[in-house]
Amino acid sequence: MKINPSRFVISVLILLVVMVYLFVTAPTPLVEASHQDRLLSVKTIMEIANQENSAVRALYTTEIVAAGKKAGIKFDEHWKDEDVEAGPLPAQFLRETARYLERTPVRLGLYLGSDYPINNANHFEGMQLEMFLAMRRDRQPRFFRVADSGSYAYLFADIAIAKPCVECHNAHQQSPKTNWRLDDVMGATTWTYPTDTLSLVEAIQILDALRQGFRAAYSAYLKKMATLDNPPRIGTQWPREGYYLPSVEVFMAEIEQRVAVNTLNRLMTVNTESITTAPVTIHNESL
Repeated sequence: MKINPSRFVISVLILLVVMVYLFVTAPTPLVEASHQDRLLSVKTIMEIANQENSAVRALYTTEIVAAGKKAGIKFDEHWKDEDVEAGPLPAQFLRETARYLERTPVRLGLYLGSDYPINNANHFEGMQLEMFLAMRRDRQPRFFRVADSGSYAYLFADIAIAKPCVECHNAHQQSPKTNWRLDDVMGATTWTYPTDTLSLVEAIQILDALRQGFRAAYSAYLKKMATLDNPPRIGTQWPREGYYLPSVEVFMAEIEQRVAVNTLNRLMTVNTESITTAPVTIHNESL
């Protein structure tokens, strides 16, 4: 799939020009340091990607799903079925983003799993389950290498941040756990990549593909909403204001506002961050 340049790519390219200028005109020690750190740690890029994904999930969960339900907008895990007049739940929104990534040249994998998943295909097993259970206790991410595949993985806690998350899982007929509460660690977002380092250009391509994945997932949602007998009005207003949904551009602009500063700041300093990482190695083919 060909990825069209986004505003994010243009912004980062401008940033790169500034960085190159600084490195070219800087004193010799700074130039030498930049050459030593030309490769970036995939752990750092996964952290940036996860920060953006977490911000988008929080936005979609609270401002679209939670507020949308109050406004009369419906959401369902089977939202793609023709006879279901509803939009995707947060888990399905993430899955749409992940599917977009799978169709691009970037090699970043995105998965959502748990020890109590509604869908058994998302059940953690073996050492991956042990990693997750340890993470549930301290809520700290886990970075590790999967020996069987040679890929690198990063687990981040998926926390119940809104009532719809808890209510949906507790009421679902196939849910193996029905006493979830707000702020519980319900699962984990897992990122995978085949190497432990990558170039700055590759990092930018990954983050741009992720942004385009958010856009594709939300666009698919609005496309489904347009088929309803009584579709919400799409424009500049949000569900908290009534039976409305923001347009793709309004939704993406809000994402940009929430993540741009942090991402650009990280990319400005990432070239000086250490790439030495000693991840735990586990033997698990489930990733």
